[in-house]
Amino acid sequence: MPDLLPEPAGEELLALVATLRASNARLREVIESRDAQLAAASAALEAAEARMAALSERVAEMERRLGKDSSTSSRPPSSDSPYQKKPRDRSLRGRSGRKPGKQPGAESSTLRQVADPDEIIVCAPADCGRCGADLGGAPVTGTQKLQEFEIVPPPPPRVTEYQVQGRACGRCGAVSAGQAPAWITGRAQYGPEAHARAANLASAQHIPVGRAAQLMGDMTGLRVSAGWMAGMRHKAAGKLDPFMDHVRRLLRQAGVLYADETPARAAGHLEYVHVACTGYLTAMHTGGRSAADIDAGAVLDGYDGTIVRDGYAGYRHLTDALHAWCGAHNLRDLRDLYTFDPDGQVWARSMADLLIHANAAATAARASGQPRLSGEQLAEISAWYRGAVAKGITDNQHRRSKTGKDGRRLARRFRDNQDMILRFATDLTVGFTSNQAERDVRPVKVQQRTSGGCWRTLDGLADFAIVQSYLSTAAKWGISKLDALRQLFTTGPWLPPAAAPP
Repeated sequence: MPDLLPEPAGEELLALVATLRASNARLREVIESRDAQLAAASAALEAAEARMAALSERVAEMERRLGKDSSTSSRPPSSDSPYQKKPRDRSLRGRSGRKPGKQPGAESSTLRQVADPDEIIVCAPADCGRCGADLGGAPVTGTQKLQEFEIVPPPPPRVTEYQVQGRACGRCGAVSAGQAPAWITGRAQYGPEAHARAANLASAQHIPVGRAAQLMGDMTGLRVSAGWMAGMRHKAAGKLDPFMDHVRRLLRQAGVLYADETPARAAGHLEYVHVACTGYLTAMHTGGRSAADIDAGAVLDGYDGTIVRDGYAGYRHLTDALHAWCGAHNLRDLRDLYTFDPDGQVWARSMADLLIHANAAATAARASGQPRLSGEQLAEISAWYRGAVAKGITDNQHRRSKTGKDGRRLARRFRDNQDMILRFATDLTVGFTSNQAERDVRPVKVQQRTSGGCWRTLDGLADFAIVQSYLSTAAKWGISKLDALRQLFTTGPWLPPAAAPP
């Protein structure tokens, strides 16, 4: 058995205790230093995680913005990238079930033969294909008619000279001068048909004035200048004051109007073109985006019908009218939210399904001649609507992400504007969307794109809006744009009747 070490005593014990205490103090200092380092590292890690979460949310938001297209925002379809494959389920409205192309029963556009061709060429056989006998006087046993439609070169312009004569009276000797027609004001000028065709190219076909002048020469034989072509739109707009006054009066009498606005760059500044329209009337004007600019169109200010519009707040001052929120805009907002977070935004899908269901019910009711939806249908729609809103607010109540905030904001918007959003279901005279207004104002963007991306002057944009109002209204009544312009430059502007077309 090994010998045990002797226990320290006296001063040795005191020295050992002091040594242990000093060593313990050093260990405590090391532990405290390590704890401080761990705390600093933990704080740095938490800060890094917070920054990473913020950056991840920012990246997700940027991806969401870059992923927006015409199906998830108010951007026009022309802004979609032609190089990016579009998803098959671009719309929450669902598929119509119709096959692509011409639909059964639609009017055909097949080229058909005419009964009185301008020229007939007989293609007869010269001799018999079997024995070679001459067939010059042989009887005709059958004829197959084949017709070719061809364009002939334009003839030279027809020039009419008006000789204003002066004649001396044989009785008193006074000289009297004849009178030329009122529209003949210059030594050499173009006639109404030339003006109509030029205005058609410059305003209706969205062609830049330089190319329009060249096309005018190729198609009609009139070699006009680009400057003359540029002034044709202003000349047409100057004749349309009676038309615009008449259309504004008719629009104010309509029960439902569709309104929209679109930006247009003119003279280096951003301007807006506003439209108020129905299925058979169109009135556009230019200005800013304020309430006063909206009222400058002399249609919506004081109007007491129903305005179908998007969510722009500039229309809120129109308190005399009822408002309906465009269903297509709401579906795009819901799709944008649901596509980015399908698991967390189930309510958006439910709300979109409701709007589609309600629109189908309203469409069926109109087709069957019903004045309104039944009480059971409206109760179902209202209950479904409130349930989707409640779920949207509850699911996003405590979420602090950008998507959560957007979901909460959108759900509250639906909660606060139920009457406007469901106006199409409670009043069957109101359309589901404001697509009519968007279609009417779209030529502004088309003309801007074909003309270098901007308008040189604000007056040019204003003239285009006036002329386009005239052409759009005429087209809604089945009148060709060229015929409407012919009447404008001959007898004056065509005026639509007060009653809607059948």
